[in-house]
Amino acid sequence: MLSGVAFFAVLDTGLKYLTNDYLAIQVVALRCFASLPFLLLPLLLRGGIGELAIRDVRPYLVCGALGVGVIWGYIHALSVQSLSITYAIYMAAPLLVACLAVPFLGERVPARRWVAIAAGFAGVVVALDPGGDVVLEGALAVIFSTVCYGFTVIAVRYIGKADSTSAIVFWHLTMVGIVTLAIAYPGWKPIDPAHWALIALCGFTGALGQYCFTAAFRAARAAAIVPFECTAILWAMGMDLGGFALCGEAH
Repeated sequence: MLSGVAFFAVLDTGLKYLTNDYLAIQVVALRCFASLPFLLLPLLLRGGIGELAIRDVRPYLVCGALGVGVIWGYIHALSVQSLSITYAIYMAAPLLVACLAVPFLGERVPARRWVAIAAGFAGVVVALDPGGDVVLEGALAVIFSTVCYGFTVIAVRYIGKADSTSAIVFWHLTMVGIVTLAIAYPGWKPIDPAHWALIALCGFTGALGQYCFTAAFRAARAAAIVPFECTAILWAMGMDLGGFALCGEAH
């Protein structure tokens, strides 16, 4: 989870830069398809393409639909507000996942973990004081993304009982990529050649981040893992303070 958070922080910075020139839905499609080669190449090299086989396509369709909501809402939020503010709101995800894990996965969440998750979220909000800088449109987008993410975690835990991490990541990105490409196609903007290197970096870090996240949720209880997502705020603050998020100003 810690590795996945770090990879996604680099990915998010690149995605935010791309939204300066392209619609959020096009950036989602680019992010998905750019990651696929980095997932397929290792499988081909070790002859593990059979790992992409799945038992049942139905939960993947649900997961794919939720994935569109997760990535679109998140990237749209990044396009209108800073990385750190978006992360601050997104830190509600650990609390939501812990709540959903009880009825849907039958997990028991100790009282101390509830306290830790709530305290961590409250601490992030207090430290950032996002109230004055939050953009309503961005806040609504990231809240929508957070809700979709919570249910995606439940779906991944369910699918992970039968299928490999590679299969989950590959088919999830493929389905989200196809849907977003179809939506973005009418308003598709030609890619500036200067952006291909950045798109490749987003694909690489996105593939690694997605793999790490999926492996984490397959390996351990959701409520035990999600608190580590709070480390994302450290990356976001560093990116914004250093000006790497390309927000037009330092935060």
